[in-house]
Amino acid sequence: MSQTVAIARDRAMSVLKATSRTFYIPIALLPEGLKEAVASAYLCMRAIDEIEDHPDLEGTVKAALLRRLSLKLQAGTGDRDRDDFSINWGSAEAVLPEVTLRIDEWAKLAPDSIGPRIWEATASMADRMAHWSEVNWTIATPTDLDTYTFSVAGSVGLLLSDLWAWHDGTPTDRVQAIGFGRGLQTVNILRNTQEDRDRGVSFYPEGWTRDDMDAYARHNLALADQYTAALPEGPALQFCKIPLVLAHGTLDKMASGKEKLSRLDVMSLLGSVLGDVAKQLAS
Repeated sequence: MSQTVAIARDRAMSVLKATSRTFYIPIALLPEGLKEAVASAYLCMRAIDEIEDHPDLEGTVKAALLRRLSLKLQAGTGDRDRDDFSINWGSAEAVLPEVTLRIDEWAKLAPDSIGPRIWEATASMADRMAHWSEVNWTIATPTDLDTYTFSVAGSVGLLLSDLWAWHDGTPTDRVQAIGFGRGLQTVNILRNTQEDRDRGVSFYPEGWTRDDMDAYARHNLALADQYTAALPEGPALQFCKIPLVLAHGTLDKMASGKEKLSRLDVMSLLGSVLGDVAKQLAS
């Protein structure tokens, strides 16, 4: 690995650790090459997610920024000196977080042989997020919910499958990959239900109760369990086990009346997957 790539990776991992301890741990454990690819994908998607979720930006402003970013990513050529994935943020620059403003760095982090797949996935997701921002995340039917959870998460499951295959040929079931993404996203919906309602958004189809959403999450996490169980020993399996065990733990904790996992709960669940390595990475 060149010194330039190593420095870029270290900068990205520092931002990743500050942005998400949950995903920093499984990404930090990945081997060289795959680590840069998955970190690039996560940070690019977190960058656009911060636009979609920003509490102080109007839906039309979010949609414009997301579509502008999508077009920039679609214009990628693979020439690192020529490609520029940054955009004119306008007045939004003052309120957007570092992980969003530095998307040009994250898009260029992945190895050349897989970077364009990450750009394509991020560009497509940005376009879908723009649509949902314009309609204020209106979800009336279970089909709407399936569409939304695919838009922002099921498609990530497909990208991960492509990254595993690119790295070492690991085969996966792509329907289960979609369920993996949908399951994790639905746990987030359940965890953030009140916060979403406070900003005038509900991801619950009309007539659905919390029990219905819990059942939807568990259905998709069952697909995620199958997806993970079929993975051979290797980096893909180690990666997938971590967010999956935390998602199941969060669902079970909420079912018992608690809002979220405590730090002690998280460490215990990570320890069940990683042993003492969890303590080192979580510190």
